[in-house]
Amino acid sequence: METRREFIKKTASAAGGVMVAPAYVKNMITDSPNERINVAVIGIAGNRERVRGIIRGRGIVHVQRYAELPNVLVRTICDVDERLFPDMSKEVEKLCGARPKTEVDARKIFDDKEIDIVSLATPDHWHALHTVWACQSGKDVYVEKPVSHNLSEGRKMVEAAEKYGRTVQSGICYRSSRAVKEGIKFIHDGNLGDVYMARGITWRYREPIGIFADSPVPDGVNWDMFLGPAPYRPFNINRFLYHWHWFWDYGTADMGNNGIYRMDTARWALNRNTHPVKVKCTGGLFGRDGEQETPNVMSASYEYGNGMIIQNEVRGLPTNPEGIPGDPGVCYIYSDQGWMSISGSGYKTYFGPRNEPGPARSENDFPEEERSNGFKNLVDCVRSGRKEDLDNPMIEGHLSASLCHLGTISYRTGRELAFNPQTEKFLADREADRLLTRVYREPYVMPENI
Repeated sequence: METRREFIKKTASAAGGVMVAPAYVKNMITDSPNERINVAVIGIAGNRERVRGIIRGRGIVHVQRYAELPNVLVRTICDVDERLFPDMSKEVEKLCGARPKTEVDARKIFDDKEIDIVSLATPDHWHALHTVWACQSGKDVYVEKPVSHNLSEGRKMVEAAEKYGRTVQSGICYRSSRAVKEGIKFIHDGNLGDVYMARGITWRYREPIGIFADSPVPDGVNWDMFLGPAPYRPFNINRFLYHWHWFWDYGTADMGNNGIYRMDTARWALNRNTHPVKVKCTGGLFGRDGEQETPNVMSASYEYGNGMIIQNEVRGLPTNPEGIPGDPGVCYIYSDQGWMSISGSGYKTYFGPRNEPGPARSENDFPEEERSNGFKNLVDCVRSGRKEDLDNPMIEGHLSASLCHLGTISYRTGRELAFNPQTEKFLADREADRLLTRVYREPYVMPENI
């Protein structure tokens, strides 16, 4: 088999191969290929915009974070839209010092024995299958939030990571934040008092998506591969690019898209390492005429077996600011002695009936190299083989994403639901149980046995 060193040396001089920029020669040529981590980023479309000449989108953030790490190479980029490859390849080469390979079909990446880490920035409905396939092929994974499109998929992902011994990082960046970790430890050490409730708020204004007619599939777009496990339907620009978030076939509403951050922080702070036993969620799609299926306002309440409560609000319309100034999402933790506001930027504490300020910390209090970096944490764990050092292992991603899934199921059924955390089923409610999974479209089917 061709070694990585042979591959890089050969393709560096071949037309159309990997071109090594002089600034990166030391890392790519003289370092041991056996120590190099090769990454494939799947899902690079993002918003398909440029702001001041910079490509936006979560996929390019993945590339940027890996490019900052020593002896890590983004070897392959993958997307269903081939039109993105020329510009994105140049961007990757500029950041990483090497022109990447390109693939439309992610399954070819899983067959590539040179890839060590698969980094997923795909739509929600692809997260689970890509993660399971990657684990089965012996690769480690970074998977964006929410880790799954439905609750049953999350359990399959946990099983795959455990069965194949893979290191799988759930992509909730706050889990790697020094300031957030300090705030959580403050709570767990009992310094806030006896905690009993957490409340998450996400307010992010969303423009109307409008109505667009079905149209021919654009040249260079593999529409079948985009749909994957979702039902087939004609191409529509509103179901492509970022707007896929607002259709149940592909997205999880803003509850899963952004509310997940607050739900993860709330569950982490309350130290609830299980599912709730009750959930009630109301909401609706207000002030919008268009094709959007998912609600833009949701309010959910969850109760755990020990009586602890989590509340979650998501608002996509104009709203009053709350919490930390300038932060569109915040989580509140309440105790018998005081409360904490906590977000990705830090935490603040207040005590007594007069809300007297207590300890506080900002992410900016730490040197830049010590701030939140789940990508570095994953690479460090892959190199060390210590999965126990992961900031956000797959089981944590599953439990937090499940809060969002349970909330949307309550909303869609229109009633309060009772849930069994052990069986991961609702109590005597077949209609709700059907929404715990989906009907998969061949050949993109989640295997019954992982």
